[in-house]
Amino acid sequence: MKIAIINGPNLNLLGTRETDIYGNISFEMFLDQLTGKYPSVDFSYYQSNIEGEIISALQRVGFEYDGIVLNPAGYTHTSVAIGDAIAAIKTPVIEVHISNVHAREDFRKFSHVSGKSVGSIFGLGLRGYELAVEWFLSR
Repeated sequence: MKIAIINGPNLNLLGTRETDIYGNISFEMFLDQLTGKYPSVDFSYYQSNIEGEIISALQRVGFEYDGIVLNPAGYTHTSVAIGDAIAAIKTPVIEVHISNVHAREDFRKFSHVSGKSVGSIFGLGLRGYELAVEWFLSR
């Protein structure tokens, strides 16, 4: 099974930024743990702070992979184009957010991604990525 994980802006700073919200482990360290736990999964990982690069990454894997775990970060609330890219591809997408966006600022309660995704996971920390992988494996 091939699963792509695509992270949006500022997630390259996991482990050092706002650790009270996002924890103190880097995503690379978490990905090592994830690949160890699921050796049968062929993971690819991509992170970008640039909207168009995230769209290109979705298009690149969106017709060949079995699943995409997407954390569009701040673009969740602003990017119609990322929502459109999800609608244009065949691979199912699960939206994941480390924090509970619904318990934060009002502007974070709207997502251009949720309605185009097969599901969304909010507020469960990095465990949300793992739950998304488990859902893909159970299909």
